[in-house]
Amino acid sequence: MKAVRWILTGAVVVSLCSPLQAQAADKTTKYRVYQNNKIVTELSDYSQAEAYAKQFKNSHVEEISTRKWLWNNFPRYQVFQYDFTQPQWTFPTLDAAVAEARRWGHASVRDLQSGGWVWNNYPKYRVYQGDNTQSLWDFTTLADATAEARKWRHAHIIDLSTNKWVWDNISAADKSSLRSGTPVYRVYQDTYSAPSWSFAYLEDAVNESLKWGGSKVVRTTDNAVLHTNEASYKVYQNDNFLSEFQSLDAAATYASRWGHSEISYNGKIIWSNYPYYQVLQNNTLIGDFNTIPQALEYASKYSNSTIRTLDRNVIWDNLRKMQYWGWTGSSAASTIQAQASGTVGLDVVSPTYFQLADASGKVDDKSEAATVDWLKKQGFTVYPLINNQFNAEMTSAFLANPAAQTAFIRQIVDKAAALKVDGLNLDFESLSAKDRAGYTTFVKQFADAAHAKKLSVSVDLPRGSIKWNDKTAYDHEKLASYVDYIAIMAYDQYWKGSTEPGSVSGLPWAEQGVIEFLSYGIPRDKLIMGIPYYVRDWTLDAAGKPVENKAILLKDIPALITAKKAVKTWDNEFKQYRVDYTEDGKKHVFWLEDNDTVKQRLAIARKYDLAGVAAWRLGYDTPQLWEMMLQEK
Repeated sequence: MKAVRWILTGAVVVSLCSPLQAQAADKTTKYRVYQNNKIVTELSDYSQAEAYAKQFKNSHVEEISTRKWLWNNFPRYQVFQYDFTQPQWTFPTLDAAVAEARRWGHASVRDLQSGGWVWNNYPKYRVYQGDNTQSLWDFTTLADATAEARKWRHAHIIDLSTNKWVWDNISAADKSSLRSGTPVYRVYQDTYSAPSWSFAYLEDAVNESLKWGGSKVVRTTDNAVLHTNEASYKVYQNDNFLSEFQSLDAAATYASRWGHSEISYNGKIIWSNYPYYQVLQNNTLIGDFNTIPQALEYASKYSNSTIRTLDRNVIWDNLRKMQYWGWTGSSAASTIQAQASGTVGLDVVSPTYFQLADASGKVDDKSEAATVDWLKKQGFTVYPLINNQFNAEMTSAFLANPAAQTAFIRQIVDKAAALKVDGLNLDFESLSAKDRAGYTTFVKQFADAAHAKKLSVSVDLPRGSIKWNDKTAYDHEKLASYVDYIAIMAYDQYWKGSTEPGSVSGLPWAEQGVIEFLSYGIPRDKLIMGIPYYVRDWTLDAAGKPVENKAILLKDIPALITAKKAVKTWDNEFKQYRVDYTEDGKKHVFWLEDNDTVKQRLAIARKYDLAGVAAWRLGYDTPQLWEMMLQEK
């Protein structure tokens, strides 16, 4: 798909000769809003980005150029009941977290930026009346437990950290009376019980139990376990058992000495000091950290890395890979299959299938279902190209005819849906400046119809110049709002009709084109940068002026350089090698395209975080080029 020059009226040319009165506002998006690791939007103004991000939970604002986090509202504290938590149990402040945790028994608050708990209401004292208790009689302080126990006759309190009987309101006379009754409480250590371990009064059984580790008190009338001296809190490090404790406080103190440790209670992990933010590369854990800045600093050093929380919520990644598109320049099945088969890493294939045949909206259809089916079975996304023959006069008449546009759109979209392609690529070039509004309306109608059939739409636009693009047929900002992708044809800087020799696409010129397209407000994830797989070979006269030129394919350049004994010299203007040779007494020059220049173009796309690149065209390449591109993806 070759870019050609726009048709400008004389009035426009005159206006271009006048100094610019004012440049358009730079709408380049500089800040990206995420919810977790999903892009929500991107904006040019930071204050707008932050305000937008505040609408969402677990969001952040990132500076696109550096991927530096400028703001986030990720929670600092998380509430658990035993090992259970809920998404809504995360909070920015400790006070808010504690307020929620107080509503639940056996609750804890974890500071996500440090190991372990910062608050808990696990009971430390339990009230009994006789040998009965209930869940409401668990308390965190002795004063609260005592206040409750005083309400009941024959009540006592057990200190759960020591399993000791620490308070009761049973008189000495009542204790003596109880001891004279029938023994109903037996102490067991595992399955063993000594003859002397049978008691009529519960306090005596509890005190005996304290003498023996791992023991319990059982009521013999129904075999109910009333008291246990077992070590219920088990400490692990990296899933390896370390020790066990009767007291939760003792277990937590011990576990805090070790990294990556946790406490298990009745099979539930109730305490952990594992760092909350884990960094993975290709799904392999390579580091974990207590804070997001620490995790970001580390993860950014590795490709294909992600940051996720302990509960496996991904909050950041750099997994995004550039899309590689390729235009075929052909509708022939054998050509398309050969081109696609010679690539690796190619994502989107755009065969030249449809053409505006005349101003009435007639379609020249060269599509082939079998080829589309073959491409899709190879894993390619298929976006057939639609061109206008680069015929300005015919296109003007077409854009002035609503009925013709309706018929054209219907034919294309219906056929695309029948072919089961993924989208469509509009390549209307050489448009007259007077058709700016008409073309914009046409693209909107085309995109609406395609989207209704679940088809994506891309539009190809010449690189142009910000100084005069508003005088052309292409309203970049509006077009971008209608379609899914904009492909910038960042080539033909010096074209077939140029009066001076030069590069097809100097690297600074290509990069500046990207900058300008972004300044129109086109989102980065919609922008595809076109790259040339060809050069223009200029034949020069004695004065160094071009007398003719021709295209040389990238794959043919090495052989030409060898055969002609061409000389390469660095050209700092284009940031490419200039290649000179003589043939039949005539001087020739071109600017080199090879694996290195393509690699630099990929670097431009990556630098500006674009959606991808598109090659003009498939078939001009080499297997080695695609191997390099795959490695750079």
